[in-house]
Amino acid sequence: MELRDRRILVTGVSGFVGTHLARELARRGADVSGTGMERDITPASVTEGTINAYAAGLDITDAGAVDDLVARRTPDAVVHLAGQSSAARSFEIPVETFRINATGTWNLLEAVRKRAPRARTLVVGSGEVYGPLPEGTRAREDATFNPVSPYALSKAAADALAELHGRAHGLDVIRTRSFGHTGPGQEPRFVVPSFARQIAAIERGGVEPVLRVGNLEVARDLTDVRDVVRAYALLLERGGSGEAYNVCRGDAVRLTEVVRLLAGRSRVKVRIEVDPARVRPADVPWLAGDPAKLERDTGWRAEIPFERTLDEVLEEWREQPATG
Repeated sequence: MELRDRRILVTGVSGFVGTHLARELARRGADVSGTGMERDITPASVTEGTINAYAAGLDITDAGAVDDLVARRTPDAVVHLAGQSSAARSFEIPVETFRINATGTWNLLEAVRKRAPRARTLVVGSGEVYGPLPEGTRAREDATFNPVSPYALSKAAADALAELHGRAHGLDVIRTRSFGHTGPGQEPRFVVPSFARQIAAIERGGVEPVLRVGNLEVARDLTDVRDVVRAYALLLERGGSGEAYNVCRGDAVRLTEVVRLLAGRSRVKVRIEVDPARVRPADVPWLAGDPAKLERDTGWRAEIPFERTLDEVLEEWREQPATG
């Protein structure tokens, strides 16, 4: 599907990934509209002119509101990003996480079925659905799901709902199992910007030179968000209907190495301390994916070096004004 002049609706467009995706789709000539929970904050993608309509304050769990939105926009394609995206947070709000991620996906798919049944719909999921893997291995799309957090369980349910709507109703649905991604604009509740923000604050002075971390023994497959949204655009153009795709670099990095690389970029010496509050109740020691299917069907490759991503995230936090 050629994206130029196509009407593309992005749920969660005001979030970290959504803002980057709006830029990528606009660069390809798409007519982008989006939704977000924010009522009083104008997303950067609006002020940049990369989206043409923004529905503020949309609750994805409100079936009537979602149905009305899809009816008004009559999109040629939909990208579903809206959701509760933190596995750590999901242990604190498990029911709400499931309601947002699973019920919200159901509401959107039902709205597409009724109001835009020919729209290509990309449901963005998570590689965390695979759960713990043997060290050194990479999950393929046919791997069994083994979720170990409420977040991963909610994403496994959303994946199944998307597959069901494709088979039962003939919708043009593509699913992703997106592994970890980071980059400029990510909230500091996630690991890389959390470390970068702490280092930037230490460099400014006035705080103890201690970098507080969680479990560093885990390994994650981390990709730059700008490579990830390029994959989403290519899947809209070239992905196979009804298929699931891993979106990942294909190579896990231990968080000990992430900390080492960031600490090595610090302008002052920092000390590393484990903060028990940052350790999840359950974690996945090793999680990496196999991107071969995505690469074969779309020609995508991860292009941005991980160290460049770290440089840019750290520099972003260095430019932030000091807070009390």
